[in-house]
Amino acid sequence: MPENVLITGGAGFIGSALARRLVAAGHHVTVLDSLLAQVHGDDPATTSPLLQSLNGVAEVQVGTVTSTDDLRRALTGATIVVHLAAETGTGQSMYEIDRYVEANVGGTAKLLNLLTNEPHSVRRVIVASSRSIYGEGAYRTASGEVVFPPHRSAEDMATGDFDVHMPGEGVLTMIPTPETALLHPSSVYGITKQSQEALILTTAPAIGVEAVSLRYQNVYGPGQSLKNPYTGILSIFSTLIRQGKAINIFEDGQESRDFVFIDDVVEATYLACVTPGASGSVMNIGSGVPTTVTEVVDALFRAFGTTVPVTVSGNFRVGDIRHNIADMTRSHDVLGFTSRVGFDEGIKRFVAWVRSEPLEEDGYERSLEEMAVRNLLK
Repeated sequence: MPENVLITGGAGFIGSALARRLVAAGHHVTVLDSLLAQVHGDDPATTSPLLQSLNGVAEVQVGTVTSTDDLRRALTGATIVVHLAAETGTGQSMYEIDRYVEANVGGTAKLLNLLTNEPHSVRRVIVASSRSIYGEGAYRTASGEVVFPPHRSAEDMATGDFDVHMPGEGVLTMIPTPETALLHPSSVYGITKQSQEALILTTAPAIGVEAVSLRYQNVYGPGQSLKNPYTGILSIFSTLIRQGKAINIFEDGQESRDFVFIDDVVEATYLACVTPGASGSVMNIGSGVPTTVTEVVDALFRAFGTTVPVTVSGNFRVGDIRHNIADMTRSHDVLGFTSRVGFDEGIKRFVAWVRSEPLEEDGYERSLEEMAVRNLLK
């Protein structure tokens, strides 16, 4: 049966692709997006391919989740809400705290306040959560105990010790993090994502609305912003390679992430919209495969067919984690979801797309300076 789907933040990387998937399946989509210049450029109608990709696909309403009036208008007739709207970026969140909390927590509160106090037709809300809420994630001790270690200390990392430790324990081995893991985010961004998730999982069922939380891992692929310096290392490193500039790898290059291709994330989110049994579920959405930063650089060099100088500097950012790989059991059991695009194939598709895009100044150096002056980059 066709649904009327509201996607907050729907003109972004994930939202625009999801809108196309939903419409192709016969659903009607409304997008609410503030068209932030950091993502869409100063004149989104001409500078945002993501926005342009929604022409003839979705009804786009320019507005913000921090405005009750904008939300009320966008909610008209909606049966499903996919709540993607959020300020993103671990590093930036550590010094633009008020903006991140207002948008991510305040916007979610306004959405729920409307659903609680005014008539509506919404039956399900899917919230985009994040792997950042796990902090350092799950590890196993030498004796086989599963533990959730505290955040790494700046003092240890300043000496070049980037590993994760626990008092009284020896070497810890990273294992896939399940949804039952301890939630203890290490950044303001992570705190706001945990708050978004908790607000929706607590409030929605209390008012008779189904709730689903998807904990996205590191999403990448065609359409990802190449000029937003807070979108992740694949975009940042790709731009540096095209510019012929050196790459500075933080820590020792052995930190790892779970990279998941945009097509897989869109399919998982689509399934969360239409699968009856998903109601009440909290699920990781990733590949379940760890990839180190050094491996990322090597893969990009292969795909571009060129190299640039690389320095493994030992620099580190306050709030970054060492590893976090998703346990994908639950999303497979509930949604039937399995990531289909491996990292090597995904990088080939990503780089092929990057080559077709104009080379723009990305502001990466400026973002590092902003962190360094606040003592958040060491």
